[in-house]
Amino acid sequence: MNQSLIGVILAQIGTPAAPTAKAVRPYLRRFLSDRRIIDYPPILWQPLLRGIILRVRPRKSAALYSAVWHKDGSPLLLYSQAQQSRLQELLGSRFRVGLGLAYSQPGMEQAMASLEAAGVQRIIVVPLFPQYSSTTTASVYDAACFAALGRKSASGPVTKRFVPALRFIDTYYDAPGYISAMKQHLLRHLQALTAKPDFAVLSFHGIPRRYAETGDPYPEQCHETARLLAEAMNWEPGSWQISFQSRFGREEWVGPSTEEVLKSLAERGFRRPMIFSPGLVTDCLETLHELAVEGRDFYVSGGGAAEDFLTVPCLNDSAEWLDFLAGLVNDNARGWLPAAVDPPKPENRT
Repeated sequence: MNQSLIGVILAQIGTPAAPTAKAVRPYLRRFLSDRRIIDYPPILWQPLLRGIILRVRPRKSAALYSAVWHKDGSPLLLYSQAQQSRLQELLGSRFRVGLGLAYSQPGMEQAMASLEAAGVQRIIVVPLFPQYSSTTTASVYDAACFAALGRKSASGPVTKRFVPALRFIDTYYDAPGYISAMKQHLLRHLQALTAKPDFAVLSFHGIPRRYAETGDPYPEQCHETARLLAEAMNWEPGSWQISFQSRFGREEWVGPSTEEVLKSLAERGFRRPMIFSPGLVTDCLETLHELAVEGRDFYVSGGGAAEDFLTVPCLNDSAEWLDFLAGLVNDNARGWLPAAVDPPKPENRT
């Protein structure tokens, strides 16, 4: 055991292994079987999932993944690996950084096993979700805890004798460093434009309204993130709007929907809209296709011009974002390292 080595797991939801129906199907089955995601009773939900959804949706989803797939693999996986590599460089040899995906490979079990094989006894889990939601953050908590305990479920058999100590990094939806990282990221992209956007849409992944009404603080935290970012960017009231994307099923979801907002912009007189996702820090299907492709189509269907629609990528492995993450990890490692470790000093960037 290595008392001086601290493990870090960057935790994400996951991605199919390939843009094919065969690869998408098991990913969707695992994802949509998590009762954090869909909380309907399994006796009602599973027949629908296995009998209809998993027969139809994998083929449709595979076509969408194919449109955004990189030659080296899944965008989410590639960007997550870049985040992992850069964070390792920033944290140095006293930390070992792994990547754990909740519903695909490399899985949380694999990340835990790799760290424990290196002698790690203390692990910091970093959910890559600035705002808490039971559908994302809590799913990661479940996956990390079961992997650390050596169990597949609360009633499953125990497969490990030693359980490492875990610390979970708290939400950072209103952290000044996170807001500043987004500000610098946006300014860098806007500086390259000859004509500046006249409206900003801040799109967050949605959740059913019922989840919020029964205790999920996600929408409230999204609104606070959006307010703080708009304030940091000095956007005037009426020049930006929050929205929620990725609706699924027949339940009422939190709104307004991104589709409705984008379709209304041209009629409201906006000619150069920009869309950005402050709740997703890694580009994936939801940003690369749902926002950049479908979002543009929604704007055009409302009377806008396709060439005037701007999509800003996620933070991905931008320097300011990784500097902020490194600071979070160092702060959460205090008391575990032999000596105090000061967080890295971000460079002065504009």
